[in-house]
Amino acid sequence: MKRFLQALATQRWDDHRFYHQSRINQSLHLVSAISFLMSYALLFIDPASAALVAWGVAMVTRQTGHYVFEPRGFDHVNQVSDDYKEEVKVGYNMRRKTVLLSVWALIPVVLWFQPSLFGLIEPATSWQGTLHDVGMAWLALGITGLTFRVGQLWLQQDLATGLTWMCKIITDPFHDIMLYHKAPLALLRGELLDPMVHVNHH
Repeated sequence: MKRFLQALATQRWDDHRFYHQSRINQSLHLVSAISFLMSYALLFIDPASAALVAWGVAMVTRQTGHYVFEPRGFDHVNQVSDDYKEEVKVGYNMRRKTVLLSVWALIPVVLWFQPSLFGLIEPATSWQGTLHDVGMAWLALGITGLTFRVGQLWLQQDLATGLTWMCKIITDPFHDIMLYHKAPLALLRGELLDPMVHVNHH
């Protein structure tokens, strides 16, 4: 258990210092985390709606922070290149994220032209039904994306690394609220980048 908690702390620390230096990104992660917690609650009531909130709100705000606002190029805070960060990223680095998000964006298009999903499901007869089908497909994508990366990490490193990463991803919303709840206030003060003074003292 001690080794697991240490590995989890390391993954969280690397993710924070490498990929969350922008205060805008941190603030968007706060919005994302709250949205994910809403989707967690909805999961027990309406799984399709839970997935629509998770992907349509939480993931959009989260990944907008990464793609648009997070600085790229040489990382002066950690003294490493962007290529290095992408190489050592345990979870979904930018390249893997792009593939995952491309599939996510294609799903509604496929269901629009193929409401029966090539005969696999009962075709929707209303926009509410179509929305439900999109939500269920996105839920399946989320589960697949999670298990696929765990399997990759198992093959590339070991099962413990994959399971630790899965635990990190599932609990990220709780951790992000703790970590970034002050980010909007810092942003209002005009602080676009977290000075990350704690990185130098870690």
